[in-house]
Amino acid sequence: MQSEIGDVAITREGRVAVVEICRPPHNFFDAALIEDLATAFEGIDADADLRASVLAARGKAFCAGANFDSGPSVLDKDDPDAANPLYTAAVRLFACAKPIVGAIHGTAAGGGLGLALVPDFRVTCPEARFTANFTKLGIHPGFGLTYTLPRLVGEQRANLIFLTGRRIGGEQAVAWGLADVLAPRESVRDEALALATELAENAPLAMVSTRKTLRRGLAAAVRAHTDHEDREQAWLSATRDFKEGVRAVSERRAGNFEGR
Repeated sequence: MQSEIGDVAITREGRVAVVEICRPPHNFFDAALIEDLATAFEGIDADADLRASVLAARGKAFCAGANFDSGPSVLDKDDPDAANPLYTAAVRLFACAKPIVGAIHGTAAGGGLGLALVPDFRVTCPEARFTANFTKLGIHPGFGLTYTLPRLVGEQRANLIFLTGRRIGGEQAVAWGLADVLAPRESVRDEALALATELAENAPLAMVSTRKTLRRGLAAAVRAHTDHEDREQAWLSATRDFKEGVRAVSERRAGNFEGR
């Protein structure tokens, strides 16, 4: 049985829901996609028959982040002082109650890396690439990554990832604690489903209670960090360096930055 919310498909595998992003090949996100994901996971929380979920994606990438190269930007707001709807939806994701396993079969870049850190666990493959490439774009990190990434890999490794913008392969991601299980690419979703099924075998009230304790303060911290990230992104998005960074990443070259 499958249902859909926008570009998000939800299927049931026993007591596990598989939530799939359906914007192949790159699965670029916008506020609407993150809102639809939040609605999907809130629906899973409200369904007593479901105890865990898998977050997966169709196509080449898991999520290549925001597509700054075409159409309106996720950074654009009618009211510069208003809350960013993208980050409001992201906080909803981090506030969900039931455990989530991420199936990261390809690139998780920029805000797509932020989305990959919503789940409690990540199953990945050697071919996957994790990158917080914001400084290559000339922009500040977002999607709560300034809180969630150091929490996973430690401050020094997070500094290295943020300030170099380098790509981390699946094997290194597991070694650093950025992912939990390494599998062949074709088996990533099956392994994620197996882990989610193992979680779903446990007492649901105790599992949700334990998870709530372990993630205590997480959604509030993400809200505070995204508020700051949004302010930094707002002024940086108006700089020449940001425009050059978007061009450079699109053209797969180093940016010619001017510091203005």
